[in-house]
Amino acid sequence: MKDKLVFAMPEWPVVPVLGGDQAYPVRRIFCVGRNYADHAREMGMQLNRDAPFYFTKSPTTLISSGSRIKYPLGTENYHYEIELVVALGSSIVQATPAQAEAAIYGFAVGLDMTRRDLQMTARDRGLPWDLGKDFEQSAVIAPITRRQEIEGYDRRIWLTANGDTRQESNLTQLVWPVPDVLSHLSRFYHLGAGDVIFTGTPAGVGAVGTGTLIRGGIDGLADIELTIA
Repeated sequence: MKDKLVFAMPEWPVVPVLGGDQAYPVRRIFCVGRNYADHAREMGMQLNRDAPFYFTKSPTTLISSGSRIKYPLGTENYHYEIELVVALGSSIVQATPAQAEAAIYGFAVGLDMTRRDLQMTARDRGLPWDLGKDFEQSAVIAPITRRQEIEGYDRRIWLTANGDTRQESNLTQLVWPVPDVLSHLSRFYHLGAGDVIFTGTPAGVGAVGTGTLIRGGIDGLADIELTIA
């Protein structure tokens, strides 16, 4: 039936893999909300320790580190959020934390760019966050480091805007550690290769404007960079 399509099918977005010429195709993007206690407090929200919660971004929102993008449509309060991104390499369903961790292909640094004014309006009205979170060029991912090349989660995470440090924390401060997030999410989805999970951002989120250079990193992973041109 491909010869009968009314327009050409777009290719899956891909993320480079460090140490060669391979690329990781992304089929779905999941994001964990309020997974650092200090970020929940700065957003004026109580922390829910019963279970993590999620929102999604379309794969078409993905762009590479080093990109130059325009200020997005429809917002006057455009925010950065630095995050650890997990890329899965095999299938998991109703997995234990150990089984879930074994399914990880690699890790990367990500930016969950957010139209904060639209997100907060939706939140206050009890509506979905799609307009605030799922928009063009809002999921930035640096090159992926394979899981076997990095060990442990005691790693600094940081972000600067035009050279000023805005976010700084440690992955050990995640309310829901990576294996627990993957295990919980696998109760609701048949997860597998091509699925990436943004695991949450620490405190210090804030607005950026035209001319801002965002840089960030996690110890042991490739740094990330984004310019609002």
